[in-house]
Amino acid sequence: MEDAHELKVVSIRLVDEPPLLSKKAIKNPRDVIEVMGEHLQKYDRELFCILNLQTKGQVINMNIVSMGTLNIALVHPREVFKSDILSNAAGIILLHNHPSGECTPSESDIKTTKQLVECGNLMQIPVKDHVIVGGGNYYSFRENDLVLPSTESIGIVAEQGNVYRADRTGRR
Repeated sequence: MEDAHELKVVSIRLVDEPPLLSKKAIKNPRDVIEVMGEHLQKYDRELFCILNLQTKGQVINMNIVSMGTLNIALVHPREVFKSDILSNAAGIILLHNHPSGECTPSESDIKTTKQLVECGNLMQIPVKDHVIVGGGNYYSFRENDLVLPSTESIGIVAEQGNVYRADRTGRR
C-alpha cells in the first residue's frame, strides 16, 4: 500500500548537444518570421509560443505556451520560462499570432510583454523580442522600442563574436 505522504522524486537529465530547430541565427524579426511565421499564420485562434535561443542566436526549440481563442491566449511566466530553463536557453523570443491579421499589440500584449521582460531580467534569461504575426505582416516590439532591458540587468551583450557593454537603457 502506498504511503499518502510519499515524496515522489523527479529527475532531470542533461543532453550534451541539443538538436536545433534552426541553424540560422536569429538577428532580427524577419529571421523570426522566416523560421516560424508561416506556421503560426495557419491558426484560427491565438497561439503564444517562445523560441529558446543559444548564445549565438540559433533556435534550440520552440515551445507552445498557450493556445487560446479567437482573440486571446492566457500566458503565465511560469509556463514561459519552464522550457527556457530546461533548454538552458541564453535568451528567448516571444511570438504569437493575431488571427484577425491586425498585428498592432493590444494593451494586454504590452502588459504581458513587460511582465515577461522583468521576469527574464530576474533570471538573466533576456527577452530579445516579442513578434506578433498575422495576415502576412508582423510587429516587432524591439523594432518599435517596446521591449527594453531593465537598467538593473547585467548589460553585456555578445553579438557576432564581439562583446558590447550596454548603457543605462540597455542599448549599445
